[in-house]
Order: sequence, then structure tokens, then C-alpha cells
Amino acid sequence: PLAAMRHRLATPDGKRLYALRKQTPEPVFGIIKSVMGFRQFSLRGLEKVKAEWRLVTMAWNIKRMFTLAHA
Repeated sequence: PLAAMRHRLATPDGKRLYALRKQTPEPVFGIIKSVMGFRQFSLRGLEKVKAEWRLVTMAWNIKRMFTLAHA
């Protein structure tokens, strides 16, 4: 495994793929909580929570697209 990783990091593609590990999705959750004020789910049950989360993320994406389109 060590030799394979060394070889992977020696190639440009391997370096690019390994660099993707630096990205974190967590800031989006913080933004949704602070900017949009979403702190807890209103509905009960896994399916209803999934639907509510989809709605929240769609609202965030639409808000973001609007901001980017008018920047």
C-alpha cells in the first residue's frame, strides 16, 4: 500500500485526486443553519425528514443560483 500511494502521488492525476480530500462539505450545513435559520425538522419519520431536507437543500440551491446570476 505504501508503494502504491507513493506511485499515485508521483503522477499529476494522482496528486489532483488526492488533493480533493482537502474539500469538506460541512460549511454548507453551517450555512443552512445560520443563514437560512434551519435548526430542526418539523416532521416525524424518516421519509418525511428526507423530503423536508430535500426541500431545504432545494431552497438553498435556488437562493445560491439567484445570487450567482445577479452578481
